[in-house]
Amino acid sequence: MTSAAVEILGLGLGILGWVGVILACGLPMWQVSAFIDVNIVVAQTTWEGLWMNCVVQSTGQMQCKVYDSILALPPEVQAGRALTVIVALLGLVALMVTVVGAQCTNCIRPGKMKSRIVIAGGAIYILCGILVLIPLCWFANIVISDFYDPTVPSSRKREMGAALYIGWAATALLLFGGCLICCCSCSQRDESSFPVKYSAPRRPTSNGEYDKKNYV
Repeated sequence: MTSAAVEILGLGLGILGWVGVILACGLPMWQVSAFIDVNIVVAQTTWEGLWMNCVVQSTGQMQCKVYDSILALPPEVQAGRALTVIVALLGLVALMVTVVGAQCTNCIRPGKMKSRIVIAGGAIYILCGILVLIPLCWFANIVISDFYDPTVPSSRKREMGAALYIGWAATALLLFGGCLICCCSCSQRDESSFPVKYSAPRRPTSNGEYDKKNYV
């Protein structure tokens, strides 16, 4: 019962991480304007994401524009698009695989195959966390490098947006949830792999003695 609860907890964390990746993928706040000038009163703020950039006015109005050309985008944006979409699809596959092999479902009879399927689902969640970590760290490295680069004008300096932090939180959930699923399934398989010895019941014969053929 405890292993089933841990497995459900890992599945829940994996689902939350998967939803967080989708949310981070769609948000336009991967990098935002950095206010480092002497005059901090600005009329607009720029948000840049994987799919669009937005300009937020000081009055609260926001205008967003989708990128016109995919090939003209920087390599980090193209890689971020590809990897986040792949992670979103893999997360759905991991969800279905884990549900099929979970202890709380009856899709497959209990046994080694069921445990292996659950381990595969947890491994896919871990793979999703690793893949989504690549564009997040790539963006963060570029933003930090440009921020401390004296040759970059102040108007072009950016800071890390909320989408990066959401993505890192989603990565942690994916990795932790996948590890919980794999560890729980491995421990369950080890417990069920112990050999069980059976002995035939001793039945007395007609003369009151036990038959020797019942002894192993």
